[in-house]
Amino acid sequence: MSEPLKITIPDIGDFESVDVIEVLVAPGGAVQAEDPLITLESDKATMDVPSPAAGCITEVMVAVGDKVSQGSLVALLDPAEMDVTDIATVEAIPQAQPTQTVATPAIETAPQPALSPAGSETIAQSPVQPMAPPGTLPPPLEDGGELPHASPAVRRFARELGVDLSQISGNGARGRILQDDVRQFVKAALTRPTSNSEPTGDSGIPPLPEIDFSRWGPIDSKPISRIQRLSGRYLHRAWLNIPHVTHHDDVDITELESFRQSLKHDKAHSGTRITILSFLMRAVVSALKAYPTFNASLSPDGESLILKQYFHIGVAVDTDNGLVVPVVRDVDSKGIVQLAEELAEISARARDGKLKLDEMQGGCMSISSLGGIGGTAFTPIVNAPEVAILGVTRSRMTPVWNATEFQPRLMLPLDLSYDHRVIDGAQAARFMAFLSAALKDARRLLL
Repeated sequence: MSEPLKITIPDIGDFESVDVIEVLVAPGGAVQAEDPLITLESDKATMDVPSPAAGCITEVMVAVGDKVSQGSLVALLDPAEMDVTDIATVEAIPQAQPTQTVATPAIETAPQPALSPAGSETIAQSPVQPMAPPGTLPPPLEDGGELPHASPAVRRFARELGVDLSQISGNGARGRILQDDVRQFVKAALTRPTSNSEPTGDSGIPPLPEIDFSRWGPIDSKPISRIQRLSGRYLHRAWLNIPHVTHHDDVDITELESFRQSLKHDKAHSGTRITILSFLMRAVVSALKAYPTFNASLSPDGESLILKQYFHIGVAVDTDNGLVVPVVRDVDSKGIVQLAEELAEISARARDGKLKLDEMQGGCMSISSLGGIGGTAFTPIVNAPEVAILGVTRSRMTPVWNATEFQPRLMLPLDLSYDHRVIDGAQAARFMAFLSAALKDARRLLL
């Protein structure tokens, strides 16, 4: 029998305590090299932890709902033929040293952002005990409070519904709170009459009423993807916390488009599809250098600005599972062709769901382009902790007066949304004027 091996969590960037949302193997199961073992989820991304080699899983050390970090033990593998020196996430276990077969569950010290329930309680229920009196849904347990007896999955489930577990009597073993206990508490709270003037829900905003649409005809239900669910929560938080203002403008890109078209006939770049987006990224970097307030983040206490000396640009990519924003790093040091190649590569991996977690972090400003679809203007939501985002829609030929006559010019609509706590209207107008000048004359991008 081959020496058992440890499979651990590889480098997942700056993330700590990432949720395990799916366990894909069981003890005794055979796996091939690169077969996924577990699935992790954090922010807007999911990632699989693959098996480094073929073999048989002898023990699984994690469960759905656990939180793991780099180096956490995932499973023990009885390997087939492999070269141990080529595997970074596998460590040999000495035969004389017994392995621990029980994984200690992660201990939560403070409420985390709500995610969908990752699992269900499996402990047999004891006889039903009296439940706390129903009422309106209270806020989640405050940081530092004593945690009720409940699994991490149940605590996440309660936070998603806005339920304070300290007000629920558990019906599980030794008073453990089950998901059914949370559901019953919510049902009881919803059936209790409340005043129309009493605000509930996030930030005191009354929730939308529940409507039975089947009364008017046939309906179907389709669950939203994990990315959409997570993105929705972050966008909602950004919309509630950031005072958004959007500046709309049109930019003359007639000469820029003519130059871009000429690159198609350049044999040196014939294999690269160069879009306006590459020029936009370079122009945005030039504007960030000229107006450093846009390349900043507001400190958590709101008392200072964190000014960044690097230039990483996020680009929104439309995928089958929802919108993701990979970050292209050090845009200021890359040429238009290199940016076009990198954009094509990172966009393809985004659509295939193969982005790494750290590839969606560290952006200075984001660009959301609808140019390939259409539209004339829209209001993009700031991707916090950034303070601005640039929206782009489809360019159109427009008659423009040049003081003597109308001329046909190709105009590109741009929409700049910004955090009004950091940027005022005059700064936004100057930023857009600078950006327009850089795009109107592509030579400025070389400065």
